[in-house]
Amino acid sequence: MEPFSKRKTSLLVAATLVMGAVGSAWAAESLQDVMQRRGLSQQDLLAASKTYVPTGKRDDFIVFSSGGQSGQIIVYGIPSMRILKYIGVFTPEPWQGYGFDEESKKVLAGGKIDGKDITWGDTHHPALSETNGDYDGQFLFINDKANPRLAVIDLRDFETKQIVVNPIYKSEHGGAFVTPNSEYVIEAAQYPSPLANKKFVPLERFNEEYRGGVTYWKFDRKEGRIDPSKSFSIELPPYSQDLSDAGKAVSDGWSFTNSFCSERYVGGIEKGRPPYEAGCSAKDTDYLHVINWKKAAELVAQGKATKINGHNVLSMATAIKEGILFLIPEPKSPHGVDVTPDGKLITVAGKLDTHVSVYSFEKIMAQIKAGKFESKDPYGIPVLSMKDSLHTQVQLGLGPLHTQYDSKPCVAYTSLYVDSQVARWNYCEGKVLDKISIHYNIGHLMTMEGDSAHPKGRYLVALNKLAIDRFNPVGPLHPQNHQLIDISNDKMQLLYDMPLPLGEPHYAVAIDATTLKPGIRYKVGTNSRTDKPHPGMVRAGEEKIVRKGNKVEVFGTVIRSHITPETIEVNVGDEVTVNLTNLERAEDETHGFTVSTYNVHASIEPGKTVSVKFKADKEGVYPYYCTEFCSALHLEMEGYLLVKPKGYKEVKAGAEKAVYTKADYDKQVKTNVDTQAVIDSVVGYITSVNYKDFPPVVSLVDDATDQLGRAKEAKAKMEEAAKKSDWQNATLWAGQWWQYQVKAADIGLRAKTYLEEHGAKKTGK
Repeated sequence: MEPFSKRKTSLLVAATLVMGAVGSAWAAESLQDVMQRRGLSQQDLLAASKTYVPTGKRDDFIVFSSGGQSGQIIVYGIPSMRILKYIGVFTPEPWQGYGFDEESKKVLAGGKIDGKDITWGDTHHPALSETNGDYDGQFLFINDKANPRLAVIDLRDFETKQIVVNPIYKSEHGGAFVTPNSEYVIEAAQYPSPLANKKFVPLERFNEEYRGGVTYWKFDRKEGRIDPSKSFSIELPPYSQDLSDAGKAVSDGWSFTNSFCSERYVGGIEKGRPPYEAGCSAKDTDYLHVINWKKAAELVAQGKATKINGHNVLSMATAIKEGILFLIPEPKSPHGVDVTPDGKLITVAGKLDTHVSVYSFEKIMAQIKAGKFESKDPYGIPVLSMKDSLHTQVQLGLGPLHTQYDSKPCVAYTSLYVDSQVARWNYCEGKVLDKISIHYNIGHLMTMEGDSAHPKGRYLVALNKLAIDRFNPVGPLHPQNHQLIDISNDKMQLLYDMPLPLGEPHYAVAIDATTLKPGIRYKVGTNSRTDKPHPGMVRAGEEKIVRKGNKVEVFGTVIRSHITPETIEVNVGDEVTVNLTNLERAEDETHGFTVSTYNVHASIEPGKTVSVKFKADKEGVYPYYCTEFCSALHLEMEGYLLVKPKGYKEVKAGAEKAVYTKADYDKQVKTNVDTQAVIDSVVGYITSVNYKDFPPVVSLVDDATDQLGRAKEAKAKMEEAAKKSDWQNATLWAGQWWQYQVKAADIGLRAKTYLEEHGAKKTGK
């Protein structure tokens, strides 16, 4: 049999010749011409073919990447590396109206600190909800390093539903990490501080009064929200706690948090002292925190926690007494702790050590059970022997940081920051299998579902801190670089460079796309941020404007191609609330809403009800319109906010001058009749096949039926005007009838195309 490399080359040459022959039928250039002109190699073609997703096809995996200093989440696909969406989390995001409509403002308000709005965030570690240690595709959690906060994103609609503020920390980095059934979301403090807010303590009291900690946020899956009242923290020494991971399978019920600066050094360059980086890396080891979180939760339920700022905190003394907190020395300045898929081993890499250390959960438990401790730290916490806890140590290279796992047994991948490489290694046998260079200075890395109980393998993404010369220059501030690597074969292959220009993406998680089941529309009248009925919802024909004193509330609707009401009249100084319900049922028929110069915006997806509020503080004429291109008459989807000055006297309107004649009316009616013939033809096709077997088509048919129902209403008004020989209004209502027909035809043709592309079959009726 031919060697694989030779067969691969032969296949590529054959594919090149075939594709060249096919291409010659379509264009003057062959594939080989293009390769020569662009200087592409066969290896380039192989990489391109592995990432190419044909038009109309979808990616195998979906990635949720932190957006760094943007305070958002970035969503993209693998293997295409196409960006699909930004999710507004801690900072406003105008496209989604996040932070510009009333519903999302309430979510952002949950992130206020000391009553102040925090309008930026530094997202770091996203975590997907899990069931039995595997991603279930229901929720996403993300932390804010700059301001100690945690957010919940519902993956039914990819919207942020909740932000909670940690009541005892001043900073954090080690969030978010979930327990195997998403009972708790783990968040660790980073820079120690007094746990009580508004308490000044000089740095001279650092060892005595500054503290770290780990918080376990209780997640209510049924409500899709964190329950702060059932959450708790464990007080820890003033080491800088960092990342965490929850045990799984045999280690379920325990969590692991590493640390740096266990020297408890306080810098002060301005005082002539060496900086933090010198003092915080003086020792050879730091501490891995080993915590029995299940027993800790029981202790809190028994009332053994104290309240700090209204939050349950288990003191170090209680944790030590109850035997739920232990320390193990680990390589200094670690930046990640990762539990293996079977839960038996824990991997830690120290940035200033060339080795990766693999701890054995069984050995750790044996020491705890035997009460065998080599020492205690300055706060009385039992310290286990590092030597007696280790399964193995493997020398990988310079600057090891983070580890992810493969679908292949015992195979792991670790990022090497200084070497700018990814190492593939066997953590059972303790040997290096392969290395690949990346560009440049890799931080985190991610394999497909690589920190779950059942990783999927296939691909790895290197999240590189620097781009340098990889992309077109765009000024001193460069994009970050995510590099896609094929890990399905014995040798890793770099496939794709992806610039990410939204903050510094720190960590990412990838999930099998088929696990996600997002909705494509809301039940009509839904407040998407609470998942409950919106009090401002109305249906067609129920639109109204209600005034109570100087408060004006509008209850309106949007549908292609009009906003009802089309005129809103208020007095200067009025407080105006506009509630709008999207009546569309077709997929992707989102509308937007803004009022000129009033700094409000709403994204109104099908079925959603959303509200914007503002004070009409200046008299004048202010257009409002649909901001999302939605139909052929999108530009006509408009209205006016008229803000009348004080003491304004109404002007009586004059009679409308007729511009349309019976001939115009007859011409429009003929167009309508012809259009109806097209609609009947499309309806005939749809009803002749098994369209009810295709849920997207059923929704389209419902929407088209709704549009035709409105056409019927417009036609009746047309006929009434025609009976009075009112050709002006008869022609206009005929035109409105036609608009509904056009929208129904558009929807019907979308449905017909979908059925044809997805193999609809004749029903035989």
